[in-house]
Amino acid sequence: MRSLSIERPLLLVTLAVFINYIDRGNLATAAPLIQDQLGLTTTQLGLLGSAFYYTYVPLMPAAGWFAEHLGPKLALAAGMLVWSAATAFSGLAGGIVGLLLMSFGYLIGPAVGTAVGGYLMAYIGWRAVFLLFGLASLIWLWPWHRLSLPSLPVSVDQPATPSFAAILSRRALWGAALGHFAANYSYYFIIAWLPFYLVRVRGFSMTAMALTASWAYLLNAAAALAMGALTDRWIRSGRDPTRVYKPVMGLAQVGSFLCMLAMVTLPPMGSIAALLAFQVIAGCSYPGLFAIPQTFAGPNATGRWVGVQNACGNIAGMIAPVLSGLLVDRSGRFDTAFALAAAISALGFAGWVWILPRIAPIDWSRTCKTA
Repeated sequence: MRSLSIERPLLLVTLAVFINYIDRGNLATAAPLIQDQLGLTTTQLGLLGSAFYYTYVPLMPAAGWFAEHLGPKLALAAGMLVWSAATAFSGLAGGIVGLLLMSFGYLIGPAVGTAVGGYLMAYIGWRAVFLLFGLASLIWLWPWHRLSLPSLPVSVDQPATPSFAAILSRRALWGAALGHFAANYSYYFIIAWLPFYLVRVRGFSMTAMALTASWAYLLNAAAALAMGALTDRWIRSGRDPTRVYKPVMGLAQVGSFLCMLAMVTLPPMGSIAALLAFQVIAGCSYPGLFAIPQTFAGPNATGRWVGVQNACGNIAGMIAPVLSGLLVDRSGRFDTAFALAAAISALGFAGWVWILPRIAPIDWSRTCKTA
């Protein structure tokens, strides 16, 4: 019974992330169709891809505080409600201003969203797909509303609760934040522009693009699942988390650097192979993105630490889509956009390998006053 009470919340949280990324990938999948119907430039498409992050990033630290103080049930329910409404209303937007307003409201998810969304858009149009996915997302609220979350056992020796200033003073936070930014930049560049790139530059049809991109995202999800299980096994066997996570995160950035260059320089089949390799490499880094901050922060600081780290990491979302669109508009090619993504991967290597200290829980009682 205890196992079931833990697995059901985990299943619903996983489903929420799944729905989130299905909806999140719709805009990129629809990009060629939206550009044709609304007459947008590549820069304007990039602005739409970045718009979501203009509210997502500054609100992330507040969301971490909210989750710590008011609990996950209310936080997730409110977020899903607003998210679903924004996705549905995106299908009613009449131009770039309407789409910008809806983007402001809004791992296997990209695989399903790109595959199903791409095929549906080819037959019923992008507007109907946004409406369908947005309304379907609301179904998640029913089982979540009925869920009773298990209470955690109370320990006599409660860990100290650090202040926000104490969290911000940690070198580990900023090393992880830089690494997170670099990992997100390449991923958001790909997720924002992959459908457009395959259709406009590589000459794929909408259905061929949907098949190729969805397989790439599926490999990404499978790699994340496999690496999560593997790193858990290594740490349970007694290995130092530093020796587990640092090599994985560093090598992922090296692999990303090479794949970004290969995708734009190789012929079509080589480019697709590099894309698939990148998705595997990126997937292998995902467990560390959130296991590392939770290890450092502990239960009383994880929400705020992850909020700050994730906000810094998702600044990449504010920059990558629109900057890439601007570079493509000015040069008529994707070369410089891919080269920039490769260069930022090198910064990520520095964050994970050189700036991040030894990965171990921080004793907040020795370093800060309790809140």
